[in-house]
Amino acid sequence: MTAPRSIQVVAGVITDPRGRILLTRRKEDSELAGLWEFPGGKIEPGESPEQALRRELLEEVGLEVEVGTPVIRVPQLYPSKRLTLDVRHVTVRSGHARGCEGQALTWVAPEKLRQYSMPHADLPVVAALTQPAEYAITPDIDAPFDEIAIERWVVRALALCAVPGRRVQLRSPQAPRDRFALAIERLLERLGSQQVQLLVNRDTELAAQFGLGLHWCAVQLHQATERPSISSQQPLAVSCHHLADLERAQSLQCDFAVLSPVLATQTHPTATPLGWDGFAGLREHVSLPLYALGGLQPDDLVTARYHGAQGIAGIRGFAGEWD
Repeated sequence: MTAPRSIQVVAGVITDPRGRILLTRRKEDSELAGLWEFPGGKIEPGESPEQALRRELLEEVGLEVEVGTPVIRVPQLYPSKRLTLDVRHVTVRSGHARGCEGQALTWVAPEKLRQYSMPHADLPVVAALTQPAEYAITPDIDAPFDEIAIERWVVRALALCAVPGRRVQLRSPQAPRDRFALAIERLLERLGSQQVQLLVNRDTELAAQFGLGLHWCAVQLHQATERPSISSQQPLAVSCHHLADLERAQSLQCDFAVLSPVLATQTHPTATPLGWDGFAGLREHVSLPLYALGGLQPDDLVTARYHGAQGIAGIRGFAGEWD
């Protein structure tokens, strides 16, 4: 079989004074016609990504820009090509956005980006712009699961929840179910109106009871035939380790997945790490947001985003916040 052709594409996130983001619509005579995307184009031979993005935005939407920091770099496999989409924040220096090639334009509030039909490669970009970059996982409740242990767990969980907008997975597989439920109840009482997205590890009934998100293990993922009975407003996440897991997660419309182990970990010392190239190689087969897990710290976010990750997940990587 002939290997798919490789294409390097760069795109820009352009915002107006109201915080809306510019999208362009693919013309009817183009591949993926009618879909909306972040403006940009192919990197020509001899061009740097920055040079290509400045040229493409001037030609496509009539804007002279200064290229800023990376958003995410998404590898995506299509039937006829292997694409890498390199997305950057940009600052407009001059010009007014217009469809120089006859394409439609629209300015979209970030929270409404998901309403627009987009190519698969653009979907992780939307997630990177609108969803948390950190997914912290609580430690276990210490045996013997008494009042002191529960209070210690609540204090640790509160420390993880102190970062606004972060996702936090509530996990304690060794604790009896009633003690874990009590710990969650006390955590929620102490959190009050604090803004953090919480997911319960594995237990569908507890997630529904407390109105929280749910995080499945891979076994639950493959046993399921439909989305579990939790609130449609709460996320469903899953732990993945192989391509079959990721494809199943996408087919069941999970909201995001955690892919591991990326690097060697103390928790699973016998597991073979994917490495960053292995992570990117799996990333290109699906479009749902993927957190990288395994031997990582929050400082690894830039590397993770370069390989297509939504962000970093971990237990030990966030341990310094509760010590």
